[in-house]
Amino acid sequence: MCAVSYLNTVPLVWGLQRDPALRDVFDLRFAVPSACADQLASGEADIGIVPVIEMGRQRLDYFRGCGIASHGPVRSILLISKVPFSQLRTLATDSGSRTSVMLARIILTEKFGCDPKLISHTPDLPAMLGLADAALLIGDAALRVDPATLPLETLDLGEEWTNLTGLPMVFAVWAGHQKHIREPYGQTLNESCRYGLSRIEEIVAQEAPARGFPAPLVREYLTRYIRFEFSKPHYTAIDTYLKRAAALESTLVVSV
Repeated sequence: MCAVSYLNTVPLVWGLQRDPALRDVFDLRFAVPSACADQLASGEADIGIVPVIEMGRQRLDYFRGCGIASHGPVRSILLISKVPFSQLRTLATDSGSRTSVMLARIILTEKFGCDPKLISHTPDLPAMLGLADAALLIGDAALRVDPATLPLETLDLGEEWTNLTGLPMVFAVWAGHQKHIREPYGQTLNESCRYGLSRIEEIVAQEAPARGFPAPLVREYLTRYIRFEFSKPHYTAIDTYLKRAAALESTLVVSV
């Protein structure tokens, strides 16, 4: 099993790592979102926290109940530009991201009428802006940037998606090929999430110093910005996102 190494995944796997009833169910490894998707594609992992865009590309199924989402601002998916967004010609994208790259394309196409050339890059904002008109930062790298202090154009893509659709934005889910999507795995994953959400203060106490973040930022991020438990609108949001992505990527399969 492959899990994303960012802060926003910690509550999902807290039980798998610490609850005696859950921690020996899976062999858990960590990687950036794109690498988790690649491990499923190669067969190295059977189940993983997978960028939503990869469900369409790989024809994956997913477990219901929990994942990584937002409803409004997400704080950790930032589009930062040196020029007005309608004038973008080049966009440096975090090499660990796939769902957020497509989300940026959807927002830029539908709201600003542009579809810039993409340049994959490690998450280094000065270097990215040295190569392109704008940069897309995700996960912990985005949390290290305070958008309010930047003298640049900035969009929170979670907020932009919700403004555009009225729906949550689902970034990643526990997914795999259909033969691996079976109970009791789904129950275990949901129990792990509930275990983590009931221990947010433990998570803050560990993750803030480990990642070099202020404790209030970690607490606010995990309790205000990220939504872990899903309901019907989240599944509508997944379908809506994949259909809009398919309009930009002709090879995408949306019947997941």
